[in-house]
Amino acid sequence: MHADLHTAARRACAGLGQPSGIQSSARAEDPFRLDLTASDMHWMGKILGRGLLAALLIAPWPALANHTWDFRVFLDEKEIGTHRFDLIDRNGERELISDARMKVKLLFVTAYTYDHRDVEHWQGDCLSKLSSTTDDNGEKHRVDVQRREGATIVQTLEGTQRLGECVLTFAYWNPAMLQQTQLLNSQDGEHVKVKITDAGADSIVVRGVKTPARRYELRSEKLSIDLWYSEQQEWLALESKAERGQKLIYKLK
Repeated sequence: MHADLHTAARRACAGLGQPSGIQSSARAEDPFRLDLTASDMHWMGKILGRGLLAALLIAPWPALANHTWDFRVFLDEKEIGTHRFDLIDRNGERELISDARMKVKLLFVTAYTYDHRDVEHWQGDCLSKLSSTTDDNGEKHRVDVQRREGATIVQTLEGTQRLGECVLTFAYWNPAMLQQTQLLNSQDGEHVKVKITDAGADSIVVRGVKTPARRYELRSEKLSIDLWYSEQQEWLALESKAERGQKLIYKLK
C-alpha cells in the first residue's frame, strides 16, 4: 500500500491509538471518521505485505496437521477487514493459504482497498514454493518463488533474485520465524533484515478471555510489529504501530 497507512498494510500480511491523520476536531464532529493521508495508506500497505509473525526457542515447532487462524482486522478501533491463514498437511508437506481483504471508508466513500492471496509450500521450516497476488489500492503485485539447485529463486514484476536455500516469509503462524534475522515479504519479494526480541510474559484477551501469552517485538528499518503467542507457541495476535500513532490490530475470531 503508498505513504503511512499504505505502508502499514504492506507490513502486516506481513498483521494500531488514534490514526495519525485524524484531527481532534474531526473526531468530535464524527467519532467514526478517518482522515487518511497518502502517507497513512503507504504505512498500512507495508504492514499487510509481511503478509497480514521464540527468539531462543528450545521446544520444537508443534506439528500441526491442519490449522486455521482467522483474524478480524482493525485500524485503531474501526474494523476494516479480515485476514485468514489455513495450514494444510499434504503428505508431510505443509501448505499455507493466506487471504486478506481490507477496505477503509471515509464517511460513505471507499478511500482504500487491499486484497492479497498467498499460497506457500513448506518443507520443514524452509519455503519451497510460493505464489502471491496483491491489489494494493490499485497497485498490482505478483511474487513467485521456487526452491531449486540449492537456492531460493524469487521472481517479481520487477525482476528476479537468488536467495539462500532455506528462506522464511513473515510466517507469523510458525514460531521458527522468531529466530530469523531476514524474512521474505510475500507481497513484493523484498528480503527484509529484521530484529526479533522476546519482550517477556504478558496477557491478552483472545475471543473474550484473558489469556497468558508471550510477546515478541519484530523491528526493521520500516517495521514495528508486536506479536503474541500462547504457552503452546500458537500465534494469538498482532499489532503494528505507525510513526504517528495509528495501530493495525489482528484479533482472532
